[in-house]
Parts: sequence; C-alpha cells; structure tokens
Amino acid sequence: MATVKTKDGVEIFYKDWGPRDAKVIHFHHGWPLSSDDWDAQMLFFVNKGYRVIAHDRRGHGRSSQVWDGHDMNHYADDVAAVVEKLGTQGAMHVGHSTGGGEVVRYIARHGERNVSKAVLISAVPPLMVKTDSNPGGTPKSVFDDFQVHVAANRAQFYRDVPAGPFYGYNRPGAKPSEGVIQNWWRQGMMGSAKAQYDGIVAFSQTDFTEDLEGITIPVLVIHGDDDQVVPYSDSGELSAKLVKNGKLITYKGAPHGIPTTHADKVNADLLDFLKS
Repeated sequence: MATVKTKDGVEIFYKDWGPRDAKVIHFHHGWPLSSDDWDAQMLFFVNKGYRVIAHDRRGHGRSSQVWDGHDMNHYADDVAAVVEKLGTQGAMHVGHSTGGGEVVRYIARHGERNVSKAVLISAVPPLMVKTDSNPGGTPKSVFDDFQVHVAANRAQFYRDVPAGPFYGYNRPGAKPSEGVIQNWWRQGMMGSAKAQYDGIVAFSQTDFTEDLEGITIPVLVIHGDDDQVVPYSDSGELSAKLVKNGKLITYKGAPHGIPTTHADKVNADLLDFLKS
C-alpha cells in the first residue's frame, strides 16, 4: 500500500491515480469513512485524464490507528505530508463533510501556494455546534449522543446512520440502496473507534470562521438543502459568504451524502468549476 509517514510517525494511506503531468484533484473524505467514499468521483475524473489523489485520515480506513492527534490541525498537517511527498502543485482540493473542514484548515495552516481552487461539499464549516455566537448551530448534546453510540455499539450506529439521515433514506418515497448502506458500514468499521470518537469533537466544535475569511482562491460550495447531518442554513450558505471568492450551488431536496446519491451532478459541477 502507498503510505507517507508524518512527523509524528503516523502512516497515512493514499491513492494516486492518473498521469503524473495531469491536473490534480485531491479528495478529502467525511467522518467516519475513508478515501473509498470518493469512488464515483475518482473513477470519473481519472477516466477523463486527470490525476486524482485521496487519502485515509489518521485512524480511518487503512491509515495508522493511532490513539492521538484526532483534531483539525493534525488532519491538516497530515494532508501537507501527502502533498509534500507527491509534490502536487496547483491542485483542486475537494472535501466532503469533515473533509471540507480539513481542506479549509489545510489552506489556513499551509497557505494557498499548492492549492488552485477548493470545493466544500456538505461541509462542516464554519461551525456546527450551537454557541452564543452561533445560535443556529446544532446543540452539543446531539454530538455527545453520537459519542455515546460510538462507544456503546458503533456497529449498529454505523448501520442506522446510512440507512437513515445520511442519504435521506428516512424520507417518504426514498429508495434505500442496501449496497450503499453496507459500504458505509464497511468503511466506518475499518477505522479506529478511538479516532472516530475523538473525531466527533473535531468536526463539530472546530470554528473555521477565521480560516474561511482568509481564503482568497476560488471556492465552490455545494450543499443539499435537505441535509439532516450538516444543516444547510448554518453551513453552506454561511461558508460561501465568508470566503472572498465563493460560489454556492444548492441541491434542492438533496441529503448529506450527495457525492453518492447525486454523483453525476456532483461530477458535472466539479468538472465545470475545474475548467472555469
């Protein structure tokens, strides 16, 4: 397996497909998944001649199951380690959910010199948790409950989440895909319970407001307005306004997991943004 070792000794697994001299797209997955969640996008773009890269976040997928460092700063520095090893310049970085926070923090900590554009899909910035300054956020008790479920019976929890709100399969008239549900479960169970437990705090309580305000490169924000995991009005809409050069595309009635449920539309919008 292809891996890079970080400064604190963590082995980060990555995929690197396509011609070395092609334009690069780097994908960042959501919680508690792995780079496999980008299959539909990576196959689409590599078949169009692009170079596509995706890594498994520390403690997730095939990366080291270390007990510590499960916070946005470490996530961002791990991305930098992958970028440094591969020498990718001018890449478009695409993040879904927690991965969107990872993209924003990576740019904030390591600058825009290696990033041409950024895409935030159903992403957690600016801040998920409800606070005095973020009254529209989700109550902390919701995320505390996530941790209770991960600690008590994550195997069942990781069945219930994709079978319900993640893909909108709990909505009237929805047609659940058992394969999609099981693939989510498979990816989640590959990772470390400790990493995923700590990751809930990382994705829900990290404030990315100042990070977003400092970004000057073009940013595309894609978000479904029926997202039951990362509510649209407190995330996508706000992020697009906070960056200096943002564009928002709203998917009407779409759920959280749109790279899977709306793969064709996501791929088309990514391609248009890449070429713009």
